[in-house]
Amino acid sequence: MALSLNLPTAAGTLASYALRGTAPVKPDAGVKFNRIAYSAAHVVADPLAAIDPWLQCAVDWDTTIAYRRHLFSLGLGVAEAMDTAQRGMGLDWPTSLELIRRSLDAAKDVPGALVASGCGTDHLNIDDVKSVDDVIRGYEEQMAAIEALGGKLIVMASRALARAAKSPADYERVYDRILSQAKQPVVLHWLGDMFDPALAGYWGTKDVDAAMDTAVGIIAAHPDKVDGIKISLLDKDKEIAMRRRLPKGVRMYTGDDFNYAELIAGDGFGSEITHGQSDALLGIFDAIAPAASAALGALAQGNTEKFHAILGPTVPLSRHIFAAPTRFYKTGVVFMAWLNGHQKHFTMVGGQQSTRSLQHFAELFRLADAANLLEQPELAVQRMKTLLALHGVEG
Repeated sequence: MALSLNLPTAAGTLASYALRGTAPVKPDAGVKFNRIAYSAAHVVADPLAAIDPWLQCAVDWDTTIAYRRHLFSLGLGVAEAMDTAQRGMGLDWPTSLELIRRSLDAAKDVPGALVASGCGTDHLNIDDVKSVDDVIRGYEEQMAAIEALGGKLIVMASRALARAAKSPADYERVYDRILSQAKQPVVLHWLGDMFDPALAGYWGTKDVDAAMDTAVGIIAAHPDKVDGIKISLLDKDKEIAMRRRLPKGVRMYTGDDFNYAELIAGDGFGSEITHGQSDALLGIFDAIAPAASAALGALAQGNTEKFHAILGPTVPLSRHIFAAPTRFYKTGVVFMAWLNGHQKHFTMVGGQQSTRSLQHFAELFRLADAANLLEQPELAVQRMKTLLALHGVEG
């Protein structure tokens, strides 16, 4: 008999739902990907810490690092201390640096494991930032700390820079300084304001095409210092247009959680392989890690049909998790980790588990089932019933 439970409907009533998904796909062992794929990974809060959750941060380090080992085991790299880890949204800089240190240590035990770490300016009091020189000093402080650990940098978009900059030239000045002194090629990070409203007008303009001109110009001035750029604009056409303009060898890391399957598969455009396909640096890969790994393995073996068959059903789930207000997507990512038994509780840094409705979680559950992503169906049903009971839905 199929597992079933009562779930809220869009009409505000309850209806019986029977699980219909099949067992999650398992990646083939030892397959090497032909794309670089980073999962921006979440952190697991410590629910037993005696703190004020909205004001203080407590991390369950053992479970957090165990999840990174899980991602490594699937062949995925870890983009550490990014917005998926609630960076600047509950996770402060001292805790972020400790997270980076522990992740890099864990990676040493896994041959070929990739870790790239978020470098930003979130330790600055934004009201004290008076000039782009203050922003530069902020970036340099975090750069020095991460590079001292041997870390590769993801130069994160800066709220402080978005506020302090007066023109595209200010962005050029900041990034020229940072890239000129980076010890190894970095990943640049362009996060749209749907992810963080404080980043509106990044690169000195609200015109996306003009902003792209500035970003491409900065990369072209330092091609040997830029591994790639991750853009999260949720606009596949803008991403494709930009990747076709990147200098030779510079990668486009898709951050498009709405269209990642087709962007990674690519269109074969151009003489440079990087102009016709995207690599990946995605928050959704945290929630769909086994499927992402299996799909990337199939793609590497030339089986594009299997790649789409595995990854395609995950796209509706991702679009739901990243639905507006998009900045609350972290809640869905952690909810998936809880459903699948990767952590014992559904508690988040900053109390962020409260940012989505029961309706949202019910639909997320249905979509995860449809995408064959419930790794332990009995456990997932039990935990969904626990959440329902907490909201007054019994039976």
